[in-house]
Amino acid sequence: MEMSRERFEELVGDALDEVPEELLALMSNVVILVEDDPPPGEDLLGLYEGHALTERGWDYAGVLPDRILIYRNPILCICDDDEDVVDEVAVTVVHEIAHHFGIDDARLHELGWG
Repeated sequence: MEMSRERFEELVGDALDEVPEELLALMSNVVILVEDDPPPGEDLLGLYEGHALTERGWDYAGVLPDRILIYRNPILCICDDDEDVVDEVAVTVVHEIAHHFGIDDARLHELGWG
């Protein structure tokens, strides 16, 4: 599956538009970025790097923003058409936002987002 980076970034933006505003308002000190590929040797569609909201204490200050990375090429590789990409981007964005809120992979799988 091929898709321009610009179109892929639009789909990430569309996925964010579908996240309830109440949740987006609770997100703190986090940036969402699109990268072409994960680090070498990693088999990832997305990655959350940082300190989940549930782990932040009184000493959380002066740190760089957390990062949610959405990896374009791995997502495109597992999709057959535009509709598949839209769905996979949406699932990946929700998955990584959940990590920002302290929800781990095991719980996401229980909830059907794994």
